[in-house]
Amino acid sequence: MAVAKAGPKSPVSKPVASKSAAPKSAAPKSVASRAKSAKVVDQRLQQAKRASILLKHVSDPTRLQVILILSEGERHVGALCEQLSQSQPAVSHHLALLRHGNIIAPRRQGKNNFYSLTETGSELARVVKSLIAS
Repeated sequence: MAVAKAGPKSPVSKPVASKSAAPKSAAPKSVASRAKSAKVVDQRLQQAKRASILLKHVSDPTRLQVILILSEGERHVGALCEQLSQSQPAVSHHLALLRHGNIIAPRRQGKNNFYSLTETGSELARVVKSLIAS
């Protein structure tokens, strides 16, 4: 502890409190606690990124229509083109984006491709339907 020098007005020296002696309000977190907190934050970040990617995949009205159509059952690409009134290359582009997002799954039968929703796609369809209904 530092001692203040006596000045002309103060014949007695007074102790000066050091900054390190100040009481701390909370105990420091343990290393394990900080690691666990960092892991939770990382998991939330990964979940947010995944949700963001899914929302980007379904941010187009045509892709939302595809999800709603496929929620009724598996469809052939030609049937999707007909229902959407779009060309086969345009529909295939949307299907590729949904496939890469693991929202739909293809099934090949001969020269034909059939598509159906994955579990994620089914959940998205339920959310979209509930949004439309409200």
